[in-house]
Amino acid sequence: MTRYSRQDVIRILHLHSRQLSAWERAGLITSSEHYSFEALSQLRKLRDLQATTRISAKSIRASVAAMQRVAGMRNPLMEASFVRRGSRLSFRHGGALVDPVTQQLAFDTSPARQLRVVGIGADSPARQTAEVQDMFLRAVQLEESPATILQAMEIYQTILAIRPEHAPALINLGTIHYNLRKYDQAEQHYRKATIADPEYALAFFDLGNVLDEMQRLTEATAAYQKAVVLVPQYADAHYNLALAYERQGQRRRALRHWLAYVRLDPVGPWAKHAKEQARKILNTEKLSIVSRRGRLVKAAG
Repeated sequence: MTRYSRQDVIRILHLHSRQLSAWERAGLITSSEHYSFEALSQLRKLRDLQATTRISAKSIRASVAAMQRVAGMRNPLMEASFVRRGSRLSFRHGGALVDPVTQQLAFDTSPARQLRVVGIGADSPARQTAEVQDMFLRAVQLEESPATILQAMEIYQTILAIRPEHAPALINLGTIHYNLRKYDQAEQHYRKATIADPEYALAFFDLGNVLDEMQRLTEATAAYQKAVVLVPQYADAHYNLALAYERQGQRRRALRHWLAYVRLDPVGPWAKHAKEQARKILNTEKLSIVSRRGRLVKAAG
């Protein structure tokens, strides 16, 4: 695996050392003396992003963190395309442009562009990684139009022929099948993604969704549980897990996740619904709940 020293990164990307340090302090990149090619690609993305949008590192971090919570993505800057919306970023996700901070859909008025990651050096694995990343970003853009969805599928399949363990490609291909109501194929791709990257919350969340659609509620519940264990701040996973528990008659378990959703996403119609469900459970189940350091427990009777 190719590694680049700190000085290599500064030289290759024409960065100032204080810029690299600022991104590290903002939590946009992990501080290190040696970087992988993936980290190098992310740093290039950050460099180009700040150069073209003038968005602060703090605002980028807020948008990235919100997208991780909303969509369960591990690295939104590398897994999705994005545009500037005011002082924040909006990401293309599920066929829409989403401001993850407000969770509002937006219209993309920016001219269509193909994003590219340029290979570095003569090292074959590095070139292959760059090529795969370039193909992935092109496929993400092609997904946005029904007219080019088949082209996107072909690119994802090409990526998987090169890198069978490429979890984001597995997830996106699974989602295309899901939207086409081809649930068996969607499940296969989501399961492969959970195996390729067992720490990827989005893979488990999407697996839960397709299992739910197939009326396999017990399995769906287990998938949602895994997603919230991996990312406790994953609001949508808490919401779907609460729904799954309610449909199984496990209202007390549902309550915990309704309340977690409200805490994570307190404004909007989904929060209103979660609050109403929590209130109904408290009223009908006659539960007495107290809070101890953020943990919900039944009060002694």
